[in-house]
Amino acid sequence: MIAVATISALLTRPGIAQPARGDIPFSPELWQDSGPIAPIPQPPRADPRKLALGERLFGDARLSADERLSCASCHDLTTNGAYPGQRQSEGIKHLDIPTVFNAALSYRLTWEGNTRSLSEQARASIADPSGMHSGIEEAVSKLRADRDLNEAFRAAYGAPLNSESVLDALATFEESLLTPGSRFDRWLQGDAAALTPDEIQGYRRFNELGCSSCHQGVSVGANLVTRQGIFVPLVLSGPRQVRVPSLRNVEATAPYFHDGSAPTLEDAVQRMAAAQLDRILSDDQVASLVAFLKTLTGNFRGKPVASSAP
Repeated sequence: MIAVATISALLTRPGIAQPARGDIPFSPELWQDSGPIAPIPQPPRADPRKLALGERLFGDARLSADERLSCASCHDLTTNGAYPGQRQSEGIKHLDIPTVFNAALSYRLTWEGNTRSLSEQARASIADPSGMHSGIEEAVSKLRADRDLNEAFRAAYGAPLNSESVLDALATFEESLLTPGSRFDRWLQGDAAALTPDEIQGYRRFNELGCSSCHQGVSVGANLVTRQGIFVPLVLSGPRQVRVPSLRNVEATAPYFHDGSAPTLEDAVQRMAAAQLDRILSDDQVASLVAFLKTLTGNFRGKPVASSAP
């Protein structure tokens, strides 16, 4: 278990960003309880031409060998940024598809942390034999046949469309897929009315139980790789070492774990406590933690991130 004093000490650890105060009155009392989590920033400034090209490519099935799959086929931006139905991939590993929202804030990508940048991940996804089953040069050769697209790339990049500019446009667009403005972030920024007393109690428990030893930083996770199932097995198959997932928008991204075996947040919280913390939680503790987790839902294009469930 992590002590509250240890959590407070983490605030000054390198790599843990401090909350932006902005124009909202800042409350030292709130900050004292806020722990090692920082609000999601606004998306970075980018060339609007490159953003538009990246969004266009994100939905372009020509990136796949059979021209049936695009990035948007597995990452639905109208809901939770993940698969809009059966959320496991069709590949050999059958891993639950992570959301693309806030992926730019992760220090590594994929469940196993195999890639370090968005452009590297885009290249790998295009080549993945269980998905697009193509290659960046093969995709570029098809895109070059599109005169209008070539002209748009020349205007944005000052050169004809090529593999580097295609990957850069995709990465630029994905960097914009941040979801700021959650109620928890508003509370961190000084809005005392943004959370209820039960939700604040849930966050205190989140710290006191040790959940924030892995789930911290701006993404509430996604910044380290750890072994899952320390005390008891968490899942039956798949990698044992995984990148700790972000808990941002977690209410909208069921089912949970890399095998999608936890259908509800309540189930996921109880199983995580047993497997990672050697704790059996009471119903009250679970309800309190889930109440806090539901405050992490941010906004994309002016609307709260929503579940893809019917």
